[in-house]
Amino acid sequence: MVSSSVPRWRWQILDSAAGLDPVPPVIAEEPAQDWCNFVVWRPSELPEGCDAGVGTIRREAPPGRVDAVGRSPWSDANPSGYRTEISGGGRRLRLKQFLYDWAFPAADHPCLWGSETRPYGIGEGRVVWLGTDYLGHRAASARLARTTVELSVLEGEFTDEEIVALFAALRPAVPEALPRVLATPFSELSYWARHPAEMVSVPTGVFRFHRQGREHEGDWIPSGEVTAFLTGQGVPVSAGAFHADSAATFGDGSAVRELDVVYASAAGDELRLTAQRTGGGRLAFPPERDKHPATEELHDLDGRPLYLGHLSAEFGACDAWWQHPDGYDLRLLGSAGTGMGRDPFLDLVAEIDAGLRLAGHAEVLG
Repeated sequence: MVSSSVPRWRWQILDSAAGLDPVPPVIAEEPAQDWCNFVVWRPSELPEGCDAGVGTIRREAPPGRVDAVGRSPWSDANPSGYRTEISGGGRRLRLKQFLYDWAFPAADHPCLWGSETRPYGIGEGRVVWLGTDYLGHRAASARLARTTVELSVLEGEFTDEEIVALFAALRPAVPEALPRVLATPFSELSYWARHPAEMVSVPTGVFRFHRQGREHEGDWIPSGEVTAFLTGQGVPVSAGAFHADSAATFGDGSAVRELDVVYASAAGDELRLTAQRTGGGRLAFPPERDKHPATEELHDLDGRPLYLGHLSAEFGACDAWWQHPDGYDLRLLGSAGTGMGRDPFLDLVAEIDAGLRLAGHAEVLG
């Protein structure tokens, strides 16, 4: 939710990809915050016998492929990121922090995709997931005030209790940055919303939906016009504690096929609504399961089938698909949290659906 009383976050950006560091420089969390489009977190407690080294920064730059350590080999994008290692007594783990913004973070913990995961509440509505990452390492992931924080065990063994305690002890390195980041619309933070970087085909939730293409095809609505735009399209601007702060249309260059709306809460929880004219976009209805372990349920929504997938009935993350009576396919994704489980999420779906049916049309989708 964007607050008009809190100044929006602004960070430093390199002028071109040519200015990128060949090797990520060593920098402490506080000065690193000035280079990041996300809240940088620092552990206030460490596993017994371990110390934290000073982290390294990947600074943001416009798109362009460069020969630099730590840059993605599958994209020309150059977003910011912060990496820290914690080690001692023959044990070592890595923390990686960034804004996951090229798609909705799959199951709210994309680095654990495809593995069995276990959620743990870590206070203030937050949840951390434990599982196995794509390299086969014992790993964990959480979204904290929009920041994706990923942990990977590189050497030795760490218990579940130690990993959960480490996440619970994460605190903003620069406390005043947190409300400013949360006061900034997603479209102003997102690298992919600001640059024509190559799109990345990645999973987005329990059910199958991928966007891919040579460039990020989203046409993002200026943040000051989002409320008027959505009102004109008959799309609710709020649901429960969530308020729309960003919206985009996606298409093939000649026609709009999908409308995306990003809803955020004051705490940084997120909903992502996708709508398309039935059969006119990439939502395949009824949905097909993607490969991540999850629970699938079929509910009734005012006489229509509602397909719901979730990882935890208590914490989410949830993925719902249904259809509007006037011929729209709809999908709502939710981040994980203590207030984002199955039942609260179904209430949000019902509220958004009621608002859509009351309005009855979305001109931008044809």
